[in-house]
Amino acid sequence: MLKIWGRVNSVNVKKALWAAEELGLKYQRLDAGMQFGVTKTPDYLKMNPNSLVPTIDDDGFVLWESHSIVRYLAAKHGMGRLCPADLRARADAERWMDWAFTFQRAMRDVFWGLIRTPPEKRDAKAIEEGRVASNKLAAEVLERNLENKAYMTGDAFTMGDIPIGCEVQRWMRVPIERPKLPNVEAWFGRLRARAAYQKIVDIPLS
Repeated sequence: MLKIWGRVNSVNVKKALWAAEELGLKYQRLDAGMQFGVTKTPDYLKMNPNSLVPTIDDDGFVLWESHSIVRYLAAKHGMGRLCPADLRARADAERWMDWAFTFQRAMRDVFWGLIRTPPEKRDAKAIEEGRVASNKLAAEVLERNLENKAYMTGDAFTMGDIPIGCEVQRWMRVPIERPKLPNVEAWFGRLRARAAYQKIVDIPLS
């Protein structure tokens, strides 16, 4: 059985879990990271020398890096569906998977500052700079891309929606001022209608 190491409140772990759920895979999730420890043990470091989550073991094949895990699972179990079979369509999906890290970097200080840092220790300047940067990316990149599109690459939900869908959930749920972006909001609503997204991704931030 597929094993996935990581805690449920990790945005990167959510990506792997959401892909597995969309594909209908049976898997075992094992708590790891932050309060659970595990990632610095010798056994874990043999699998993932970065001491990060997620890591998967698929019948002896060990893989880390969340977006690589999504690509692997989608190609193995969802070729032609979650993973586009056409080379250009697949490259388009992968482009948005990679770009999700750009949005994650912009949001990092916002999320950590408002959700995981006590009020008295927050860096208000870093939080505001992150808010401005993430709002700008959402307006100038996501909103424009989603014009006349149901999903990131077109009419069909693909692996291209998974990483950025996890990142945008944090942006939508942190208590900040955001611009009105009808295309992004409609896309987010379509993601929220998916059972796997409700179960894995759109849970309270912590």
